[in-house]
Amino acid sequence: QVQLLESGGGLVQAGGSLRLSCAASGRTFSGYGMGWFRQAPGKEREFVAHIVWGGVNTDYADSVKGRFTISRDNAKNTVYLQMNSLKPEDTAVYYCAATTTWSTRRLYDYQIWGQGTQVTVSS
Repeated sequence: QVQLLESGGGLVQAGGSLRLSCAASGRTFSGYGMGWFRQAPGKEREFVAHIVWGGVNTDYADSVKGRFTISRDNAKNTVYLQMNSLKPEDTAVYYCAATTTWSTRRLYDYQIWGQGTQVTVSS
């Protein structure tokens, strides 16, 4: 079983940047597509970005397109989320997740989840 551990969250001012990392351990995460989701207080968990195993295809929620970039280093078993031009509405707990389903935004397609990392953007 693959375990996922997120890091890189924190407090940042609006307009700033953060880079989240998600390290996989245990079994190789070979073949898994990886996604980032977020959940703000009182709201449902929502899709942020996805990257396929080979890294060629990516997908983004409209709310983050052009500001966030998802990438992965399969040799390091790590996926990243570079977040630029952050806004207060980006404040949430960010989760990475692994899926065997091709390029999906659906939360229930993801079989393995990390514990999350808090991102807070101040205005």
